[in-house]
Amino acid sequence: MAVIVFAAAQLLAQGGRAGGPAPQGPPPTAQASAPVDLTGYWVSIVNEDWRWRMVTPPKGDFPGLPLSQEGARVANAWDPATDGSCQAYGAAGVMRIPGRLHVTWENDSTLKLETDAGVQTRRFIFGPAAATGEPSLQGTSRAEWERAGRGRGGRGAPGGGAVGPGAGSAGGDLKVVTTNLSGGWIRKNGVPYSNQATLTEYFDRFAAPNGDEWLVVTSILNDPRYYTGEVITSTHFRRESDGSKWDPLPCRNF
Repeated sequence: MAVIVFAAAQLLAQGGRAGGPAPQGPPPTAQASAPVDLTGYWVSIVNEDWRWRMVTPPKGDFPGLPLSQEGARVANAWDPATDGSCQAYGAAGVMRIPGRLHVTWENDSTLKLETDAGVQTRRFIFGPAAATGEPSLQGTSRAEWERAGRGRGGRGAPGGGAVGPGAGSAGGDLKVVTTNLSGGWIRKNGVPYSNQATLTEYFDRFAAPNGDEWLVVTSILNDPRYYTGEVITSTHFRRESDGSKWDPLPCRNF
């Protein structure tokens, strides 16, 4: 009996190496488990929708958007005197406005994205907690890493490809779902989204052959009040070496 007790004590001292599984620690944090690094400074490259992004479009200029009758009515009621309003810098609009992003980890479960255009801050929170607080321009954003080969929510990547390890990526992307929005504009000429909107975004980083690093943000806006279908955009950013060109310009509250 003494021999058996001694052998058992040895196994415990060795962490169970001769039998059961070794003890496991807590799961890695969102920061530690990131399959791709999105931090740094990024500048927008406007290679689509130039006329609606680089300048404020005229009143009523919103072709190609699946606006409902109510959505069109609200868009046509826009007052040009409110150009520059913070309504254009909410979560569903700010990524399309030319400018720079600064992405950092606020803590090990919150990725912070700041914009110099409109001086806005978005927080992408990893975890299951529900949206809390009053609706706001930036809403509540829940984030998760998507791993290589899992597929993008069953949808596939833009253009029909599957999600996988792209160039410059460790094999995944960031998915962000934003709710609890107060509403705002998706274009600076008052094209609206409502407080019923849900914004789903996919953040992908990849390397170009010339060594440039790119961030592509694919956005899918669903809003049953103002739209009859999804509004899908793809916005491109190129990485900058530092923040020397960071130029905050606040939006206006009317």
